[in-house]
Amino acid sequence: MPLRKYNPHYDPLVDETPGCNTDYAPTYWVDSAGIQPEDDGTVSTDMSVDTVVIGSGFTGLATALFLAKEHHIEVAVLEANRLGWGCTSRNGGQAQLATGRLSRNQWLKKWGETTAKALHEEICQGFATFEAIIKDEDISCDLTDRGHLYIAHKPSILARLSRESELNNKVFSYNTEIIDTHRLRAEYVNEHHSCGALLEPTGLGVHPVKLAYGYARAARKYGAKIYTSSPVIAWEEKQDYHYLVTPKGIIKAHRVAIATGGYTHTSLSPYLSYRYMPILSNSVVTGVLTSGQLEECSIKTSMVMTDTRILRFYYRLLPDGRMQIGTRSAITGSDADNKKHYALLVDGLHRKFPALKSAPIDYSWWGWVDVSHDMMPRITQIDKKNIFYALGYGGNGVSFSAQAGKRMAQKVAGVFDSNLEKLPIYSSELPKHPLRPLRRPGQWLLYRYYHGLDSILP
Repeated sequence: MPLRKYNPHYDPLVDETPGCNTDYAPTYWVDSAGIQPEDDGTVSTDMSVDTVVIGSGFTGLATALFLAKEHHIEVAVLEANRLGWGCTSRNGGQAQLATGRLSRNQWLKKWGETTAKALHEEICQGFATFEAIIKDEDISCDLTDRGHLYIAHKPSILARLSRESELNNKVFSYNTEIIDTHRLRAEYVNEHHSCGALLEPTGLGVHPVKLAYGYARAARKYGAKIYTSSPVIAWEEKQDYHYLVTPKGIIKAHRVAIATGGYTHTSLSPYLSYRYMPILSNSVVTGVLTSGQLEECSIKTSMVMTDTRILRFYYRLLPDGRMQIGTRSAITGSDADNKKHYALLVDGLHRKFPALKSAPIDYSWWGWVDVSHDMMPRITQIDKKNIFYALGYGGNGVSFSAQAGKRMAQKVAGVFDSNLEKLPIYSSELPKHPLRPLRRPGQWLLYRYYHGLDSILP
């Protein structure tokens, strides 16, 4: 079956489906990942299976891996396009000790110290799960220096980071430290507008497509089936079974786990309507930097980095000597390829690293991020039905998706630890938005406001 051309204007709030057998976005990750691993082809006949996982990104593949390996459950992954086609092949490859968009201080204010500390511990366990899969399954995915630099973009922010670091250390026993501008530039990176940074000990950069390929090989090794070019175009519930219609066959399943991230199309399930907001994020990757450019930027680490803007930049040096940087961009898919969004990102790169003004840009792409309306993900079961989902990472799902897959597999298998049900990410569904027709006009207004705040000094 010939691949369909990549659609740069795809929009999950407008388009009813993410397509079928559509080619990847033109990302650096896809171009440098090597040969795609074998899958089980396209669904070509009716079949029955215990559990279907919809989506072949990090979460879907991790869920399938744990279902097959730890619970010995028959599982089939359905992917509309190609392996890891959505969020997984378009992100920045930054694994941080986080999930969702809320800070630890916000956890404390919202849920109290006991719940906040338990949530922190679960995220720490999640990072360990992520690293264990890579190690146990011998996945080669270009791991970087360990740690995360949260770089202050103006002086007043460093005081906030100092308070955050103190909170991390005292309440959560998470040993972060504040680095002043001199040390940051001498030991890590000479970012032109930096005003110091918070250094977190936990964080990794990965090649996301190589990681996804590794997850897929591992899942199939333990018996999971992965069907590509097999979108769910209709879904009917009859008694205790689900009938998932694909273009060439119907799959009968007892349980369904949804892991479609920012590419959850509007017609997939009424249970997910208006429960998350798809947000576009842009990335570019430079050509290989010269020794002079590297020296002038004083880049001494491959550690992942983000700045403290509300509409933050995330960036790092790649193993082959390129620089990758990303940020939020367009509001709608129809505007995604507007040159002003590309220009905003490249200008951000040049302001941070003036020496890179002469560096060519070899890759440019964008993708949808799944942001929940309360800024925290959910890994949950829908109203006691045999339907489960893990969604709403808000751009912080590279590492925690491994734990989300593990926990969703436990929920599917009926062995989920009841003590974990106290955590907000497991105890409730994603909230709906009360003013859903106004979400995008509201986003446009917020972006203008946030750009203003990010630009104001000090």
